[in-house]
Amino acid sequence: QVQLVESGGGLVQPGGSLRLSCAASGSINTQNTMGWYRQAPGKQRELVAVSTSSGTTNYGDSVKGRFTISRDNAKKAVYLQMNSLKPEDTAVYYCKVTTFILSHWAEYWGQGTQVTVSS
Repeated sequence: QVQLVESGGGLVQPGGSLRLSCAASGSINTQNTMGWYRQAPGKQRELVAVSTSSGTTNYGDSVKGRFTISRDNAKKAVYLQMNSLKPEDTAVYYCKVTTFILSHWAEYWGQGTQVTVSS
């Protein structure tokens, strides 16, 4: 019952920047995680960044120092600022939210937004 919609993807040159947004609708418990994953053609989906409701953030090794995750709880939104983009960052980026609802954890995924880094 949670819907996630990503935006902000597109084509950018190497060294450029993009900011991705993910807006959630529906009920999200105060205990939750919000994060970003990505998947390039022929490769497994990998963690990009995750933010927990307790204030912890984690980043994949390949994006540390270049990407920054942030959230706005009032807006039920999560953002990913991507700087110094490289061609290997090209992938579909997915927003993911986990929330404790009823008696169990629920996991929700967005449809993804394409990021292409190319000259």
